[in-house]
Amino acid sequence: MTTTIDLLPDQPFDLDLTLSCGQAFRWEKVGRWWQGVVDGRAIRIRQDANRLTFFGADTEFIRDYFRLDQDLPSILSSIDRDPAISAAIEECRGLRLVTQPPWECLASYICATNTNIPAVKRRVALMAERYGEPIDGPFGTAYAFPEPDALAPCTRADLWECKLGYRTDYLREAACFASKNPNWAERVAALPFEEARQALMHLRGVGPKAADCVLLFGFGFYEAFPVDVWIHRIVAETYLPDLAGRKCTPADYDRIRRFAQGYFGEYAGYAQEYLYCARGPARRVQ
Repeated sequence: MTTTIDLLPDQPFDLDLTLSCGQAFRWEKVGRWWQGVVDGRAIRIRQDANRLTFFGADTEFIRDYFRLDQDLPSILSSIDRDPAISAAIEECRGLRLVTQPPWECLASYICATNTNIPAVKRRVALMAERYGEPIDGPFGTAYAFPEPDALAPCTRADLWECKLGYRTDYLREAACFASKNPNWAERVAALPFEEARQALMHLRGVGPKAADCVLLFGFGFYEAFPVDVWIHRIVAETYLPDLAGRKCTPADYDRIRRFAQGYFGEYAGYAQEYLYCARGPARRVQ
């Protein structure tokens, strides 16, 4: 069944930017449509000006997933502190952070260490096809992301075939942990930010960047400020020039994230995503 949402004119939303900026890994654009699998739903969606047309999910789910009820202009106003972020906001206005299922987000970002987005997409797709539940969707058979109980019994050889490389053991351990602790996500969500961050980093294979990504995209801790090579370069060149031209050390990472949280405030994660998106390559639909 086709469903539509008419977007409010004072609440910008850009579907292309939101789904191509690298925050989620299970979306592909086919013609005018985006196709993806989210929380056991195979979804097909497109945007025509201020109208969203979609299949495979109800209105409430789409509104929640794309955070359409957030007051985006107010958020952007709160982070609009200087010409650099102002330019990013102008160029990428309408980008919203999506609401990702915590387990899928955690597993995906374990798979995302030291690699590129196409490789992460391949790994996540392979895991879903091998161990996820099939879904009859608007674009044929799709596969839900496998639950921890489906991955925990897998052997190392099984998961190695999903092209995980050295990340195989990390993912197996995370799946076993989540399977044995089914309320792990609720416990993390109830913690203050720094404690939640430390809780995730107790998992092997979850470093500072992965933890910050999971907290931002999977838990809605908007103060999280993940630092990759691009963000390190942007922040160093724009805000902390003494860091320019050198490799990001753990101390530098911590300095950058704390600077961003103090400078941009409670929505520092939105500033991160806008600066990342506006860097250039992220604006091309992948």
